[in-house]
Amino acid sequence: MIIGLVVLGACHRKPAQEGDFKVSDVHIPVSADGMSQKEKDKLPLIEFERTTYDFGEVVQGEKLSYTFKFKNTGKSNLIIFSSEATCGCTTSMPPKAPIRPGETGEIKVVFDSSSQKGKVVKRILVGANTYPAETILTITANVSSYKN
Repeated sequence: MIIGLVVLGACHRKPAQEGDFKVSDVHIPVSADGMSQKEKDKLPLIEFERTTYDFGEVVQGEKLSYTFKFKNTGKSNLIIFSSEATCGCTTSMPPKAPIRPGETGEIKVVFDSSSQKGKVVKRILVGANTYPAETILTITANVSSYKN
């Protein structure tokens, strides 16, 4: 009976919270050169549903948002330590808590078209404790000064 309760309790673990990780989770493998296959297999892996999104036709001044969804398909906690856009018109909000293996997360991106015109391509550089350490997300839009 006790074993059953322990197994049942293990299935219902609480979601990760900010600061809920070990020092060993914080490795930033810029290069996997020199790592054994066993070490590489222990790394977290970030798998996005998609890495690009097109807002299509946009009227100048609109603020638009899109949420990039991902899953940690690796074998250790995924920690996103940065999420930087290529210009001030775009902001991103990554999760602050670690993402455990098998769990999902989101990065919300907000694009302000006020100072933009024409075909726009913006990139968000996501830094994490994965290999490779950086992933690029891209948003595009065609900004016009009037509504069709």
